[in-house]
Amino acid sequence: MASQKIVAVGFLTDLDLQRLGSGFARAYPVSDAEDFADLLKQLEAVEWLPHRDRDDEKE
Repeated sequence: MASQKIVAVGFLTDLDLQRLGSGFARAYPVSDAEDFADLLKQLEAVEWLPHRDRDDEKE
């Protein structure tokens, strides 16, 4: 069996998973989010660039 490339990782609530529906097949529950505290702190410190529409890129 060929390996599949991971294209996204996310932190979702149960409600998020319900909204995604049955098309979202692979969710791995995390019982203790404290394991991710350092990662979350680093992500919160990122200065995000403003969203650009794809139409803007054509110009």
